[in-house]
Amino acid sequence: MTRYLLALTLLAATAANAQEGLTATQALVAFDSKNPVRPAASNLTIKVDNRATQLANLTAIPPGGAQVALLIDDGLRTSVAREMNNLRAFITGLPAGTEVYVGYMQNGTVFPGTGASGFTSNLAGVAQGIRIPSGIPGSSASPYFCLSEFVKNWPGRAENEVNPIRRGEGPVHKPRFVLMITNGVDPYNGSTSPLNQNSPYVDATVADAQRAGVPVYSIFFNDAGFGRGRGSFSGQNYLAELAEGTGGLSLYQSTGQNPVSMAPYLKQFQNDIANTYVATFPVDSNKKLVSLKTSTDLPKTKLRAPTLVRPGTILSN
Repeated sequence: MTRYLLALTLLAATAANAQEGLTATQALVAFDSKNPVRPAASNLTIKVDNRATQLANLTAIPPGGAQVALLIDDGLRTSVAREMNNLRAFITGLPAGTEVYVGYMQNGTVFPGTGASGFTSNLAGVAQGIRIPSGIPGSSASPYFCLSEFVKNWPGRAENEVNPIRRGEGPVHKPRFVLMITNGVDPYNGSTSPLNQNSPYVDATVADAQRAGVPVYSIFFNDAGFGRGRGSFSGQNYLAELAEGTGGLSLYQSTGQNPVSMAPYLKQFQNDIANTYVATFPVDSNKKLVSLKTSTDLPKTKLRAPTLVRPGTILSN
């Protein structure tokens, strides 16, 4: 029923906006509140290119209604082995119907884990296929090259996905999330000095994830080729930039320190998915990307949303 109501909303919004050169567009908005909230459309205010825009609809992602990509840097220190059981428990603890992909970031691309080449709702099978990273320094080449390649070539249709319907530039698909486990260092941007924190490669990756409508979360963990220090500081800054631009979250213990346990971060990521909503609003169809600002009147509630969205981006839940 939810899917049909969303389809009717999109059709109505498309018809109403067609003569004005607008296109129905969607973005994922996470509501982070100290108290449980069930926001309505009236609780969310959005500005597109700094102009107040009428929200057409706000719909919760139902349990099991998302795709989750867990991307692991293959160059992580092998001490991450102690987190394997936490990662397996996280995957098997996702709501039934959630489609998961586990991939390893190697040489600028992402290779699937054992047992599955794409997204699957066989959570137990995916969890069983998780392995310890190789621990070879620099294996990923760059986590940002890997992520860009992944979001631009998102693995093909998942097993239970609705038939793609072309609206604007992209097909309808389920809401998508990425969780990266990496040190976040960009080895191609030269010095890791705090004075060199503007990376064109990180900027390009943020833009690629924004075009794909994918919030990127990350858990910091040291790479075998880097110790604590400037490299870790630089990597954490880049991961924070990636999260802020896409509506995700950068999770870490402190500068350069591996988490005592990933379990609390994995739980927070799962809670964020459960508290993420699909916002539908009109956008100028002649633009490639538009800026997005969100606010809410709900008390003690913070929002996470992308800072830029692509007109015509449509999600299905």
